[in-house]
Amino acid sequence: MIMRIFQVVARPGKERAFAAFFHETAIPLMKSTDGIVSLLPGAARPESPREFSFVMVWKDLESLKAFVGEDYESPHIAPEEAELVESRTIKHYDLVST
Repeated sequence: MIMRIFQVVARPGKERAFAAFFHETAIPLMKSTDGIVSLLPGAARPESPREFSFVMVWKDLESLKAFVGEDYESPHIAPEEAELVESRTIKHYDLVST
């Protein structure tokens, strides 16, 4: 399994618009995506109102690529959120069973 950590910083003044997109579009989309084993959405906090994240556990690399494409190491941003996002980062890890 692969853990994917996706972090987004909303543009200044776009926090509310991005929060609406995050809650109303991104979370439902990710919850319904084949291959996701676990989804932990992280909403902005008062001390960091522009920062959002997703921690996802994917069944395998093939499932992840089926969703984002072959270039899975590039952060995928939907066209409708592009104007809301200042920056984004993506990291991948092999999940370790404990």
